[in-house]
Amino acid sequence: MIRYQFFPRSRGVTHEIQKVIECFKAVESDIDSTTSNLVSNEVLAKVRPHLEKCGYKVEIGKSNDQKIDVPVLFGKDNAIDKSFYADALSEDGRIVIEVEAGQATENHRFLKDIFEACMMFDVEYLVLAVRKKYRNHDDFSRVYTFLETLYISNRLQLPLKGILLIGY
Repeated sequence: MIRYQFFPRSRGVTHEIQKVIECFKAVESDIDSTTSNLVSNEVLAKVRPHLEKCGYKVEIGKSNDQKIDVPVLFGKDNAIDKSFYADALSEDGRIVIEVEAGQATENHRFLKDIFEACMMFDVEYLVLAVRKKYRNHDDFSRVYTFLETLYISNRLQLPLKGILLIGY
């Protein structure tokens, strides 16, 4: 079963964010980390058709023309000087999705995802999907605790309107 939590907890899930949750729920039996050991690209491939129906651009491979490039810095004549890749991006460019598997907490990949989403031009929301079970721990719970601490402590202000954490 898909688990999720929106941060900050003082705000509810928007209609657009709810659509993303439904995309993951549509394939929850196929991507359940308690019963399967899919890598992040395999999870993204299962969710892709549902996200595309909602108007998302979704990464289809690892070559540059198959990745989703999101601008970060602009130079002369508005040329893009720096960009980061996203797993998926909403049609209006406000919601970025990152799907992680084994690297989510082992290598703190979720922190890199948060940083990059904060730097991306016009991005307002990050959807971060992580495994519920990886080796002998629950990545969803680990990231949840981190995000809960981040938002409750109020010591660091993110430029995002919110982060949706999904456990698959």
